[in-house]
Amino acid sequence: MKLATFNINGIKARTLALKGWLEQAAPDVVCLQEIKSVDEGFPRDEFEAMGYRVETHGQKGFNGVAILSKLPLSDVRRGLPGDDGDEQARWIEAVVDAGRPVRVCGLYLPNGNPAPGPKFDYKLSWMARMEARVRELLASEEPFICLGDYNVIPQGMDAAKPEAWVGDALFLPESRGAFRRLANLGLTDAVRVRDPSPGVYTFWDYQAGAWERNNGIRIDHVMLSPQAADRLEAAGIDKAVRGGEKPSDHVPVWVQIAA
Repeated sequence: MKLATFNINGIKARTLALKGWLEQAAPDVVCLQEIKSVDEGFPRDEFEAMGYRVETHGQKGFNGVAILSKLPLSDVRRGLPGDDGDEQARWIEAVVDAGRPVRVCGLYLPNGNPAPGPKFDYKLSWMARMEARVRELLASEEPFICLGDYNVIPQGMDAAKPEAWVGDALFLPESRGAFRRLANLGLTDAVRVRDPSPGVYTFWDYQAGAWERNNGIRIDHVMLSPQAADRLEAAGIDKAVRGGEKPSDHVPVWVQIAA
């Protein structure tokens, strides 16, 4: 079973690019971030024609997450628990019912800039809510995968120029500490398990020739519960997608687990 995450940075602008990658990579399940579309505006027909079921949690002009799946889904949930007043569309989860079921949690974690400030406070509170949800799922012993744009650079080696990010919300100690707390609960960072080397990135800014200079950062992560990690067969980053026509500033990250 191949599962992937891809911050598409606007589904309407990137439909053709996404379809091209889907045809080439053939993932069974994809979690999308930043669809920037209300649910009814998502071009679901385009992807249903490719054999994908489409579940969205959209928002006009900002944020928005989705799951595309060639496999049956159940128990679809929208919104991260813990704050009924949070209207930002950043979390969607569902159980993939194929072989041995696995729950997928697609997430678009807040950026948090400028920091300090209300946006950074929201980022940290959101991460605390995510930790609470992960604890619930771990207690159930249900295999699950949390995949998406975490907007966290975990270590200095995850940035081409870590010194440039010292005061940024993505790299502040509080953000990295919250990420470590998630990992310390028992989650496995799939990409790092498979490739512990530096120079592994998932995002290149559109500005200042970042892509051409390989001035990237690793902020898109696939974190597996112990039960899911036991089934991990492979993991990777489809870096070449960034060099395509009208690309997102992020690239897909994927894992293969035993079905």
